[in-house]
Amino acid sequence: MDEPAVFRLIRRLARAAGITSADKLSPHSLRHSFVTLALDAGVSLRDVQDAAGHADPRTTRRYDRARHNLDRHAAYTLAAHLAG
Repeated sequence: MDEPAVFRLIRRLARAAGITSADKLSPHSLRHSFVTLALDAGVSLRDVQDAAGHADPRTTRRYDRARHNLDRHAAYTLAAHLAG
């Protein structure tokens, strides 16, 4: 299976599933969704990095939409832990 065949397969399956933007999907769309959803679900950055095959954790962190949330900050987590 070559690259154009993978694109066609993904788009055909997306159309069959009723996804309105099926013609804009790509294999990378699925990869992006996997990494983003795994991070949103609380899977550790290291485990997602390994699953995605990223050599550098900074690449994986780009997908982490919640990385700037205050409740994810290390100081906030430590303070909550100390407060008991």
